[in-house]
Amino acid sequence: MSTIPLTVVGAAKLRAELQEMKTVQRPAVIAAIAEARAHGDLSENAEYEAAKERQGFIEGRIAELESKLSNAQIIDPALLDADGACVFGATIDLEDMASETVVTYQIVGDDEADIKEGKISISSPISRALIGKYPGDVAEVLAPGGLREYEILDVKYV
Repeated sequence: MSTIPLTVVGAAKLRAELQEMKTVQRPAVIAAIAEARAHGDLSENAEYEAAKERQGFIEGRIAELESKLSNAQIIDPALLDADGACVFGATIDLEDMASETVVTYQIVGDDEADIKEGKISISSPISRALIGKYPGDVAEVLAPGGLREYEILDVKYV
């Protein structure tokens, strides 16, 4: 598996989720399985089946989180020195050339992308169009609705 880029904040969120899975959710599902077993016949015990299914999901998610964190390349945007270029971790102010609206996005890893928080995935079309560009450049993005042009107003490393 190749390295997975993550910001410091994204890595902290994954660690917190892993900790919660191991210390809260795993013991809770083990207790639910024990309680369902106490009800007797397991062949027709829906509670037992649901708890076992939940346990499988939790164990799978724990393994996935551990794998991602062990393969993570953690990048602190505040320590970047990219001479104003759009790079992973950068926060970029863009103006949509068609609507003249200004938006701000931070380029982050796939696991931490959340458009509502202004965080876009490094593998998204807009991120790929922005990487390597500087303030004043125009990025052309082939979106589902057609070609969109964004002017890069500012690039910050915070």
